[in-house]
Amino acid sequence: MPAYENYCNGQWMDSESGERFKVHNPANPSDVVGTFPQSTAADTKRAIEAAVEAQPKWEQTPAPERGSILRRAASLLGGQANELAETLSREEGKALPEASGEVARAVDILYYYGEKANDLGGEVKSSSSRDTRLQTKTEPLGTVGLITPWNYPIAIPTWKLAPALATGNTVVLKPASQAPIVASLIAKCLDEAGLPDGVLNVITGPGSEVGQTLTTSEDVDAISFTGSTSVGQLVGETAAAGGKRVQLEMGGKNPTLVMPSADVNTAAEIVSDGAFGVTGQACTATSRAIVHDDIYETFVEALVEHAENISIGPALDGYDMGPHISQDELNGTLEYIDVGQSEGATLEVGGSVPQDERHKSGFYVEPTVFSDVSSEMRIAQEEIFGPVVAVIPVSSYDEGVAVANDTKFGLAASIVTEELGEAHRFVDDVEAGVVKVNEKTTGLELHVPFGGMKASSSETYREQGDAGMDFFTTTKTVYLNY
Repeated sequence: MPAYENYCNGQWMDSESGERFKVHNPANPSDVVGTFPQSTAADTKRAIEAAVEAQPKWEQTPAPERGSILRRAASLLGGQANELAETLSREEGKALPEASGEVARAVDILYYYGEKANDLGGEVKSSSSRDTRLQTKTEPLGTVGLITPWNYPIAIPTWKLAPALATGNTVVLKPASQAPIVASLIAKCLDEAGLPDGVLNVITGPGSEVGQTLTTSEDVDAISFTGSTSVGQLVGETAAAGGKRVQLEMGGKNPTLVMPSADVNTAAEIVSDGAFGVTGQACTATSRAIVHDDIYETFVEALVEHAENISIGPALDGYDMGPHISQDELNGTLEYIDVGQSEGATLEVGGSVPQDERHKSGFYVEPTVFSDVSSEMRIAQEEIFGPVVAVIPVSSYDEGVAVANDTKFGLAASIVTEELGEAHRFVDDVEAGVVKVNEKTTGLELHVPFGGMKASSSETYREQGDAGMDFFTTTKTVYLNY
């Protein structure tokens, strides 16, 4: 089995602990995809020291030169896209087409920020004085810590580290222990592309050691975190107490409101794709379908049909939906399915572990649809990181929006309607950072801001696009009198 190492100060090295952990294939847990260092606080401090030492020279590197390194890394990453997609599928479990799309996204992000680096610098403003030039100067924060999740193990690390590097920051990245391989391969590509030693450091291991050290170190200037709300709030409180800039993207309970004017089959397809894609393991996954009474029964029938037609199996074997990443994640989904039934919701389809031969060794669950759900039920309020959707009946647009907003989360939301007025009203009324009309809640183009409201986000800085660079920079206002 491949043995991977930490990337620290331009070198590949083991942890000082000498201990390692295994990464398993969720479709076949006996298949060990690789082993990684079980890093300590001392390993993390060494990486932070390397990043701090490398930062001044990296900041002084002309931004177009920094961008050219990102573009070379993108080319290297793209040259091994097929192998990377297979590796991603083996370590995370998502279907191969989904993994291929994620790898392509990472390549595009590197190219995008490689080009955006050319535009860095500042702006010239008009002064009220005759002999004064007034301008701004954009500067990096310094050294930043990135803590990323397992569900998008190459896209999310890339959309954090690419703008951080482009703007002149140095980085210590802690990828999720369940799926750290592709993050290490990004570091390899950047190393081969000419990234100076110490500018990027990748340290694997537990949050209690690596993550805690990053969030408490006085030498780390900012923390960008993506993960669960409970962990994110703790990370945010700890980092903010130390005066760090904080960016948190966390959970969701994302609704799709289906109105009577919608084509029912189209609406069911939109909800199905949003709920069951990537095995429902996305913070933007559609978790609630809020459907008008006039089409409720027809919609439920159509959604059930979509769920029944999804093939389940190993990611590399051509199936539509792969397994959960771990037994713990599967158990969590199955517990919520039990909760839904105990609360009185109607289990329309799914809800069980499939029993075919190909499912015996993986963490599989059937796509699951609940009907007769009310907004106060736990399955309508709490995030379920799996392929489960709750269908809630409403009698009007106003009631539908009220139900959509009736959670602590506010990440993504969509409406399916042919009424232009309803579409515009929904954009104004719904409490979500990403709003879509006649489209699934998942997915976002890389050049637009991404982030949530309420408990889904720290609501400080957005990710992606120009907003992705804002988090990693600060601005000086400069007066030049002559």
